[in-house]
Amino acid sequence: MWRSLLVNEKLSIIFISSLLIGKLIGAGLAAISLIGSGCGIGVVFSGFLIALSRNPKDERKLLTYTLLGFALTEAIALFGLMIVFLILFGF
Repeated sequence: MWRSLLVNEKLSIIFISSLLIGKLIGAGLAAISLIGSGCGIGVVFSGFLIALSRNPKDERKLLTYTLLGFALTEAIALFGLMIVFLILFGF
């Protein structure tokens, strides 16, 4: 009887640890989206600087579009971060 309880306890520990490993791997893979968002923000502001150097008269309009692009790109990063936290603490 004790031997069967010991085997079941080892299996449950292995099962729980494999679930934890899966959660950590999933959260790490979901965090990769933050790298893409950082690259996107760099592309938005580099496009702004190129457009501003070619047409300095439209600075106000270009800044508006740049801030809109920055906000949308940052929102994608926040969605990715939300998924990471849901994987780690929600399940």
